[in-house]
Amino acid sequence: MKKVSIYNLFYLLLLMAVLPACFNDLDTVPIDDDSETADAVYENPEAYRQVLAKLYGGLAVSGQQGPSGQPDISGIDEGFGQYIRGLWYHQELTTDEAVIGWNDQTIKDFHYQNWDANDVFINAFYSRIFYQISLCNEYLRETTDAKLDGRGVTGDLRTQIGFYRAEARFLRALSYWHAMDHFGNVPFVTENDIVGAFFPQQISRADLFTYVESELKAIEGSLVAPRANEYGRADQAAAWTLLAKVYLNAQVYTGTARNADCVTYCEKVINAGYTLDDSYEEMFLADNNTSPEFIFSVAFDGLKTQTWGGTTFIVHAPVGGSMLPADFGIDGGWGGVRTTSAIVAKFPAVGSGSVVVAPNPGNTSYPLLYVPGSYQGWDPTKTSTVLASANVDGKYEGYLYFPDDNTKFKFTDGPSWDVNYGDTGADGVLDAGGTDIEVATGGFYKIDVDLNTLTYTLLKTDWGLIGSSTPGGWDSDQNLTYDATAGTWSIQLDLVPGKIKFRANDDWGLNYGDNGADALLENGGADIDIPNAGNYRITLFLDKPDHTYSIELTSFDKRALFVTEGQSLDIDDIAQFSNGYAVAKWRNVTSTGQQGSHPVHVDTDFPMFRLADVYLMYAEAVLRGGGGNVASAVNYVNEIRTRAYDGASGNVDQSSLTLDFILDERARELLWEGHRRTDLVRYGRFANTDYLWQWKGGVKDGASVSANYNLFPIPSADMGANPNLQQNDGY
Repeated sequence: MKKVSIYNLFYLLLLMAVLPACFNDLDTVPIDDDSETADAVYENPEAYRQVLAKLYGGLAVSGQQGPSGQPDISGIDEGFGQYIRGLWYHQELTTDEAVIGWNDQTIKDFHYQNWDANDVFINAFYSRIFYQISLCNEYLRETTDAKLDGRGVTGDLRTQIGFYRAEARFLRALSYWHAMDHFGNVPFVTENDIVGAFFPQQISRADLFTYVESELKAIEGSLVAPRANEYGRADQAAAWTLLAKVYLNAQVYTGTARNADCVTYCEKVINAGYTLDDSYEEMFLADNNTSPEFIFSVAFDGLKTQTWGGTTFIVHAPVGGSMLPADFGIDGGWGGVRTTSAIVAKFPAVGSGSVVVAPNPGNTSYPLLYVPGSYQGWDPTKTSTVLASANVDGKYEGYLYFPDDNTKFKFTDGPSWDVNYGDTGADGVLDAGGTDIEVATGGFYKIDVDLNTLTYTLLKTDWGLIGSSTPGGWDSDQNLTYDATAGTWSIQLDLVPGKIKFRANDDWGLNYGDNGADALLENGGADIDIPNAGNYRITLFLDKPDHTYSIELTSFDKRALFVTEGQSLDIDDIAQFSNGYAVAKWRNVTSTGQQGSHPVHVDTDFPMFRLADVYLMYAEAVLRGGGGNVASAVNYVNEIRTRAYDGASGNVDQSSLTLDFILDERARELLWEGHRRTDLVRYGRFANTDYLWQWKGGVKDGASVSANYNLFPIPSADMGANPNLQQNDGY
């Protein structure tokens, strides 16, 4: 089982941070005579590292004993008041990526985009953000040069505290970014403000952007090099990634694009030695702390960081219906969270089902003409060797396979020899009771018989696939292989979006398409559509009266971890777990199949930043005019898609790399990782837009909502407590 490094220290210390804070406090100090003072705590040299652990722990736990009791913030449920759960609620439940069926207070208003300043969940996340900021501020106050001089701190410990302070500033910048992104203009306090009863001033969103930018640049040289810190702690690459995120969204925050800066800091991260994880699915398992892709993650341990939020929530909440909790390493699912059809539609295939077109058995009751012969034991009763009259007009057609040269056969009008036909003159004219018909060369033959004129034709065929989707385009057939046991023609190959048809003998004289898109083939029929790139198995069935085919996507997007059994695609009732596809992405199971350390509280870490996200940010910033290299952007995106498709079948070219594609690719790659709302706002598709999903705006088919919902309101409790605050527009 994995180790939790710095979080192990968290349980060794109760500082000022252990005292419950009220909703409206930005900074607190102990006022209880029984509480230890900071100077007493820091008599222990280890306390500097232990308190730092509390700062990191503020992202993972919600109080001083897990999973609840002794909360950090009084008056807030410790489950939905936990930092990652609050972030997830705001980033996912408000978008097309997630719905929740519970009736917990106002939670459904998130998906409806119908919240207000009294919303308890908004209040909880806002309070958690500023509680975290207050902890960082206090740590920085207690680690100034003057404080350290007064305590006689020197040598290696003094050096280490310099790194600790940079990490505390990073964590504060991270929370201020979340505040800026979600709430806009917010109260602002740093370590330079005195602790006491005062009303913090409100900072504009643009000015907070400048502050976060300046802080991250200021600490860049004080953080350890990329991948040189303990797991779960920030390094230079974490700061660079946060800078890239801030710059990518600069147009939203300040009105001025900073895409070139985004490219610059993405390149720093890309060149820092991180690599994509070989397995997409393993990044969301209980031992994902070993991933080479994670830049900054929030560590969870089922024994040491017990909480009703974090990844415990993310793993439990989507499990319900036909899903077995044991498969997810937990003792039971909570049956709440699913995704919408808008997200499912962004994947070329869903779940474990890779059949794109299933064969259509067609009509099985046509009049039959039997074909006994040496190839099947001269048995006139075998229904596997027959021709059919689709128009019931005395004209019969079908395909038969003769494995040997010099095969002989006859036609009978029923499963007996009572009425049979041969060809005495070998002239293509049938004679009642005539001589056996012989084919000199074995093979797969198309046979047409007209009993009205007593004529027949034999055409030996080999079949191929042709079309704009195939490697040969419309100029060259891709040969199908015949399986005599199955009686089918098939091929497996990479296809691109386009069209296909089947044709015989490299000639258009005999070709099949699909006029009704019903998997039934017609001679000369319409082109068959291949909407998505991938590796496909195409099978042609000519052994039945109605000819059909199947298309199976053998290499499909493996990020489509949807559970469809027992689930409907459409959400008619948001409260019903069976409405909407479930998502099986997060698990409390290791890569070797072992359950996590605890059946309730999970070991799975939450990747706040990872390399694939940086690749996609780079590509987007390049397309938005930030410089960089388009060819490199294509390569980075294709690295991600090669992993998703287990090969190059899903790769794209430069012409396909558009901003819309990047937005959809972010949804596919980063599903349920807490990015979606920010992405949709940046693209202008969150509120007041034609981009709809089910139950947006509280309407089943979705409805546009006012642009004010691009920001959350300052909670009413804080507005009432601080006269310096002005509410966001529309609330």
